[in-house]
Amino acid sequence: MMGAPVTDLKLPPVNQLGYVVRDADQACAFYEATFGVGPFQVFPEVIMDGAILRGRPIETRIKVALAKSDQIEIEFIQPLQGRNLYTEFLEARGDGIHHLGFVIDDLLAWKARFAARGLEPVFHHDMGVMEFAYFDTAAVGGLMLELLRWK
Repeated sequence: MMGAPVTDLKLPPVNQLGYVVRDADQACAFYEATFGVGPFQVFPEVIMDGAILRGRPIETRIKVALAKSDQIEIEFIQPLQGRNLYTEFLEARGDGIHHLGFVIDDLLAWKARFAARGLEPVFHHDMGVMEFAYFDTAAVGGLMLELLRWK
């Protein structure tokens, strides 16, 4: 039996399951009708111009739909315009679970902790009301990890 990990990267509980999909409306309708998850709050166009993808600023737009399933938020992300982390995922894997999201209180401090372990964000942005950073942890478990801070 393994002991408790000794790490300064102990994350809070998972807050979000993030899916990347080709059609967010279809995904919402299916989850609502089949699983009773919803209603979804839909943001038809989220402008993410200035987001940093692998060190370079990009211009991109996505559609986002959010709903709670008990304590977990279900997020559907549909790329609309521009190349981004989500278009890469769709091209490589098709629709599916993309990331686990964790709400944290100090993104700069968490990014520094991750950097000390050799983990740099592959996609990040400060959107005013919130800021996020994705880390590529897909080599173990197949999913990205997102840190999210609400302002």
